[in-house]
Amino acid sequence: MHPGRDGTHRPAWLTGIDDLALAYLHLLRERRLRDVLVLGSSLGGWTAAEMAVRDNAGTITGLVLVDAVGVRVETEPITDFFALDARGVAEHSWHDSDHYHLDPADVPAEELARRRTNMATMRVLAGDPYMHDPKLLRRLRHVQAPALLLWGESDRIVTPVYGAAYADAFGNGRLEVVPEAGHLPQIEQPQATFALIDAHLRRTSNPACRR
Repeated sequence: MHPGRDGTHRPAWLTGIDDLALAYLHLLRERRLRDVLVLGSSLGGWTAAEMAVRDNAGTITGLVLVDAVGVRVETEPITDFFALDARGVAEHSWHDSDHYHLDPADVPAEELARRRTNMATMRVLAGDPYMHDPKLLRRLRHVQAPALLLWGESDRIVTPVYGAAYADAFGNGRLEVVPEAGHLPQIEQPQATFALIDAHLRRTSNPACRR
């Protein structure tokens, strides 16, 4: 759970994804963790990428980014999530938009309040510049840890073409597209998504660090 989401406290110094990435890196080092696979979805994927470019201790040995935002691809702009209504969110985020669309009139007041708070946190962390770090794309070439980028074939928040450019920017990145899935393939196609993650983990894990 990222600070500031679902009613959790957001410290005053936490004003960007870079702050979040540094905080998580410090946590890994404080706990003396090694051979760490960092997995993140959407904003979490952006956070994972920012962690990797700052990891000068070799703590992170693998990455999985699921439909991540965070970079600017000239030909593939990120959809303005803040401008979408509920139907627009469903159509851009899901392969089966009718199944996942929720009419706000049917959502309990407490849930609507939680969503508004989460949206406010998102604006603070990723609103300006919108959903990306202008310097991140060119920095990714220095990341040599194997990076798997999983992408829902039907994602219209950030398209698979955006995902391909993201993967190509890493020193050791590759893209896998998940059919019949949108921005959250781990929800729409969990079996296929987790099989790809497990295979990546087997390829990247260092057995010596588990002894």
